[in-house]
Amino acid sequence: MVHTPLADPHAVATDAELEALIGSPDERVKMKQRTEIDDTAREFIERSPFVVVATSDADGRLDASPKGDPPGFVHVIDATTLAIPERKGNALGFGPRNVLATGRIGLIFMVPGQRETYRVNGTARLTSDPELLDRLAVSGRPALMATLVEVEEAFFHCGKAMIRAKLWAAPDDAEADRHPIAEQIGGLLGDENLVPVIAADLEQNYRDGLY
Repeated sequence: MVHTPLADPHAVATDAELEALIGSPDERVKMKQRTEIDDTAREFIERSPFVVVATSDADGRLDASPKGDPPGFVHVIDATTLAIPERKGNALGFGPRNVLATGRIGLIFMVPGQRETYRVNGTARLTSDPELLDRLAVSGRPALMATLVEVEEAFFHCGKAMIRAKLWAAPDDAEADRHPIAEQIGGLLGDENLVPVIAADLEQNYRDGLY
């Protein structure tokens, strides 16, 4: 049986309806949208140890993937080009496969303790250039490959989301010690006794398999 969602009488379906709810940006907000990485943005990226990478496949299915390394791991090649290193992972490769399929990408850079974030949208391609991969090395190990991003739109995003979420507040030790991946797999397999075993495997992989 095909599920047909009920019509939403409150659906927001037009730009006019949307603007009536969220308002229109003023000129100062529009000014921040740039087409290149300026000095302020470059310095932010050089301080950033974490970026969320959003991509889409040929059918429009989306993926958002976290990437983290020492601050400045994403290299600013020039004012319109970024290089993101690829490290060891689960080998599913959703992001890289999407780049192959569509060549589109979106980024959100974060700096711990900093309320503002930095967003980049543009095109992307993959490279295995050995010289570049050596430049992206960590602990003496070159990147597996790199995603080269050509900037089309770049801007700082205000800190309201971070403030509302209290994202940089002191971590909850109980939450930090949980392993949701282990809990999920244990639940799928119907055996809670596997949770600590999987959690221990994860911790070992975190210690020994970062690079």
